[in-house]
Amino acid sequence: MSTPSALLKVMSDAARKAARGLNRDFGELAELQVSRKGAADFVSAADIKAEQSLFESLTKARPGYGFLGEERGMVEGTDKTHTWIVDPLDGTTNFLHAIPHFAINIALQREGAVVAAVTYNPVSNELFWAEKGKGAFVNDRRLRVAVRQRLDESVLATGIPFLGHGQHARFLKELHQVSQRVAGVRRFGAAALDLAWVAAGRMDGFWERDLSPWDLAAGLLLVTEAGGKVTTAEGGDDILAAGSVCAANLDLHPLILERLRAAA
Repeated sequence: MSTPSALLKVMSDAARKAARGLNRDFGELAELQVSRKGAADFVSAADIKAEQSLFESLTKARPGYGFLGEERGMVEGTDKTHTWIVDPLDGTTNFLHAIPHFAINIALQREGAVVAAVTYNPVSNELFWAEKGKGAFVNDRRLRVAVRQRLDESVLATGIPFLGHGQHARFLKELHQVSQRVAGVRRFGAAALDLAWVAAGRMDGFWERDLSPWDLAAGLLLVTEAGGKVTTAEGGDDILAAGSVCAANLDLHPLILERLRAAA
């Protein structure tokens, strides 16, 4: 068991503090039968409140670090070598529909490389965390990617493009190429947790396109530190800039990429 560093403690404390508000709001939302606009407004307020809590906690602990958040965009810091990359609520649509599968995502980028990650699911109280070179964990348990080597034994996660987002035709081609060769494809609606679950060996692999840096930054370190491989959906290295991802163990990763290329 690795002991979390002072840096990881800062990140996990910030996540747990922001989660208290999200849990309260989630409980209320589950009770409310609200109008469409009312529900969406409620969730965006929860989102903004959670990001404000994270911003305050992280900025207080590490003054000067830059901050890239889903709600406020980029806030430049005096320390140009460090940037927090934060999604206060990944899985907003799940949250909106009272589906208990969403997460707070915090990554720290140092000179362009992600060096620390926290993905926290407040409902299950699972805190996934990793530091570069030190392994990946959930709460106090070490994570390893799954060991399956064949697609026909594997269950993969993905994201499905929705109204006004993504490339629907391309996704259907990819799904056609992948689904006929695997044991199952799942769509849970929170990319941060899809990546954390690949790190935990629950999912054998994950691919998705049209994602943002705050969806991906923490998860790519979790998977890598759990012994897996993460690239863009084309097999490239600049995942945060490309906004696409393919993550799996070392055996399955090239096989999934092959199926995605066949769909191109």
